[in-house]
Amino acid sequence: MKVSIITVCYNSARTLQDTIESVLAQTYADIEYILVDGGSTDETPAIIDRYRSRIARVVSEPDQGLYDAMNKGIALATGQIIGILNSDDLLAHDGVIADIVAAMDEHTEAICSDVHIFNNNKENVVRKYRCTRWKPWMFRIGHQPPHPGFFVRKNCYERFGVFDLQFKRAADFELLLRFIGVHKINTKFLSYTSVLMRSGGSSQQGIKAISEANREDHLALRKHRYFSAVPLIWCKYLLKVFQWV
Repeated sequence: MKVSIITVCYNSARTLQDTIESVLAQTYADIEYILVDGGSTDETPAIIDRYRSRIARVVSEPDQGLYDAMNKGIALATGQIIGILNSDDLLAHDGVIADIVAAMDEHTEAICSDVHIFNNNKENVVRKYRCTRWKPWMFRIGHQPPHPGFFVRKNCYERFGVFDLQFKRAADFELLLRFIGVHKINTKFLSYTSVLMRSGGSSQQGIKAISEANREDHLALRKHRYFSAVPLIWCKYLLKVFQWV
C-alpha cells in the first residue's frame, strides 16, 4: 500500500531538513514524498535541492497560503493513504509509517494518532495531544483531534473534498469536522505517538490569531449546522490544560 506524505513550506530553512530526514528515514518502503514550497526566499530551496533525488515530487511556486499548498499536494498524491507533515514537525521515529499501514485494515478510512509538542529539542516534550481523549461532541467547542496525526485514505478527499480555502486558520478543523463529524468516516483512534510538533505554530501566534481561529471554528460549525457559539468555543482551552506535561 502506497503512502503519500505531503510537506508544505515557506521560508522554512530553520526546520525543514529535520522534517525531510524524518520522512526519508522511514523503514516502510512504499512512500511517495511530496514537497510543496510557496516560493521561499531563504535557504529553503537549497535544502530541497540537496534531497531532490529522494523526493517524488517537488513544487515551488507562489500559492494562496498553507491550505492551498496542501491541496496542491493532495492533487499530486498517488498513494492510497495520505498524511500531511508540516515543515517544522517530525515523524516520531523511523517506524511510524509502517505502524500506521499495519493499523489501517480494510474497514478503516482514517487513523488519528497522538501528537507530542516540544520546545527546542524533541526530548523536551511540553504537551501530549492524545487523540483517544477526544470525543465527537468536542467539535461543538472547536476542539478537534490532532490534525498532524491524521492519516486518511485518498478516496475520502475525492468523495468529500479538500481543504476549504475560505478558512485561513481553521481549514483543518473544518475538514476534520466534515470528514469525521458530518460524513462519519470510519476512523480508528490510536494511543500511539506518530508526530513530534514544534511549539509556536500558526495557531499559537498570540491572542489575535487565536481569536481569528476561534471565529473560523464557529463559522465551520455553522456551515455544517452544528450548534455552537463563539464564547463556547473558548471553553476548549480548559481541556487543553490537561495536555500539558
